[in-house]
Amino acid sequence: MNPEINRQIKGDDPAIVVIGGGTGLPTLLRGLKYHTGRITAIVTVADDGGSSGRLRRELDILPPGDIRNCLVALAEDESLLGRLFQYRFAGGDLSGHSFGNLFLAALAKVTGDFEEAVRLSSSILATRGRVLPATPEDVILHAELADGRRVDGQSAIANSQQACRRIWLEPKEARATRSALEAIAAANAIILGPGSLFTSIIPNLLVKEITTAVERAGCPKIFVCNVMTQPGETLEFTAADHLAALTGHSRDHIVDIILVNSVPPPPDVVDMYLATGAGPVLVDESRLRKMGVLVAGADIGSAGDYFRHESRKLAGAIMAMLSEAKLPEA
Repeated sequence: MNPEINRQIKGDDPAIVVIGGGTGLPTLLRGLKYHTGRITAIVTVADDGGSSGRLRRELDILPPGDIRNCLVALAEDESLLGRLFQYRFAGGDLSGHSFGNLFLAALAKVTGDFEEAVRLSSSILATRGRVLPATPEDVILHAELADGRRVDGQSAIANSQQACRRIWLEPKEARATRSALEAIAAANAIILGPGSLFTSIIPNLLVKEITTAVERAGCPKIFVCNVMTQPGETLEFTAADHLAALTGHSRDHIVDIILVNSVPPPPDVVDMYLATGAGPVLVDESRLRKMGVLVAGADIGSAGDYFRHESRKLAGAIMAMLSEAKLPEA
């Protein structure tokens, strides 16, 4: 067990709700668990690719992949059990499936309840917080691309190499998970992102009850803007473009603060990204302020071959902001 987080969850730990999916949300959770044990991760269930998509189609369950990654990220000890949950079979009929996905699928069938399967898995992994699907319903993500084409399915949208004009869920009136709504109502702070804007973050807000609950919550709401654009999805998007897409698919005043990276990546890393059609997200502060949000900048990027959010830096920056904001009572 990691001694840095081997402590009891305290009553005065802030209750933080984080909303997203993909690889971005686990990055934040890995850092946040060192600051509080009262974390609720609300995760999109629109994924239809890879192992998750296969299990979703063949077993009629919610896609487990993003939820599995969040469970492992919140585990007190990510070594053996975490490695087991992330182990991916490389041959035979199970090729491409991760053990954790199969475990969640089997547990969902045994209990008859996917959310209960996630709760039991959380207990096994001794997570510092809980993970919840945004909706218990089988939803499909659709997009209208910049060139006017319609694309159906999260994986097809992610691979389209085109900017999204708009996205929507079917069924359009998908209900939210009750536990997610309760967590949002009781939160001291709500964090949106980081992650793929159109396929990981916004899909949660297309569940209308989630958006309404976030809007009504009387606590700080922070949008963690991506540090780099994504080819296709957010080609040439500025920070204000990210925010405009988020609010355009939800509500105008759903965000109080946008957190942006303040230290640019090394030039050689920028050149590598530019070669793939991506690049650093430009922070257009004046436009952001006109949109009615506070702009907070911090050194939250990683060093190395790729430029992404760094877990500890990101969580530390968020906790510092929340400390200054004087969190309301939960």
